[in-house]
Amino acid sequence: MPEPVRVTIYDVARESGVSPATVSRALGQPQKVHPHTLALVLAVVDRLGYRRNAFARSAGSPRTGTIAMVVPDITNPYYSEAIHGAERRAQTADIGLVLANTGEDPARERAVLERLIGRVDGFILTSSRLSDAEVTALSDRASVVLLNRHVEGISCSLVDQDQGSQRIITHLAALGHTRVAYAGGPSSSWVRHQRWNALSGSAQSHELEIRQLGPFRPSLEDGPAAAEEVLRAGATAVVAHNDLLAIGIIQHVQGNGLSVPADLSVVGYDDMFVSRFCTPPLTTLGGQYEAAAHHGVEMLVEGRRNQLVVLPSSLAIRESTGPAPVSGPCTSAPLRP
Repeated sequence: MPEPVRVTIYDVARESGVSPATVSRALGQPQKVHPHTLALVLAVVDRLGYRRNAFARSAGSPRTGTIAMVVPDITNPYYSEAIHGAERRAQTADIGLVLANTGEDPARERAVLERLIGRVDGFILTSSRLSDAEVTALSDRASVVLLNRHVEGISCSLVDQDQGSQRIITHLAALGHTRVAYAGGPSSSWVRHQRWNALSGSAQSHELEIRQLGPFRPSLEDGPAAAEEVLRAGATAVVAHNDLLAIGIIQHVQGNGLSVPADLSVVGYDDMFVSRFCTPPLTTLGGQYEAAAHHGVEMLVEGRRNQLVVLPSSLAIRESTGPAPVSGPCTSAPLRP
């Protein structure tokens, strides 16, 4: 079971009348804090029972004052929100943030982690492509918090996928769609499987036929391949792994003489800023990704273990979804590459 929420660095700061950054320095770099302020903060720490964490340095155990945030694709706009949230929380704690990009490659992620272990005080793994066993093994060697991923026994911060995915199916069912495709992302993606489980379960309760296609890279470039598979499957609506893949599908379908949503309704995930400006604007499931990253860094800094934060998701309904075609699914020949 997750541990109960303990006294935080913010509680200590409020009681001491100083900033959270000052509390962080008092616990981690006491030589940089005025002796009077240091004594005040440490007295409040003892009185409130604040548990010093892995980032609280001792004379014999120096720390780097830096954490690493590992992301699969730094060019993906989804991660910009998460990076911003992590940066802001790290700055509040007076901790440096190193950003590592793994290019959607588990082998590269392993190499990055091996290179950084011992050089940083902990890791924020965002949408990690490692197996559960590898993540657990890493947590035995370093402090780890997961974003957009859940592994039992490790602190995680994520946005709800289950209820949001169910809302997508409810929306499509209300529009009369009976054949839906899910254009799934990388096979190593945890959210791919979470979303599929929620989508397929909800489709069954609505008596919809749903088929999983892919895997596809979560990028514009894989849109054409995904679009062709969706149309070959005879679906009237597709739920894409993320907004970039969804927009790639829209562009390819429209570039080949079909209409969105008249011939095919398209739904994405993440509600990236670009989803509002594509033509037509994209229906997509979003959430508080910046806040999730903020919580993730906070859990890492405060040494919280086995804690789960799940933030709500919200479905933005825009013009890329509409009533199912009266004539039924489009079963045209494969589109041009």
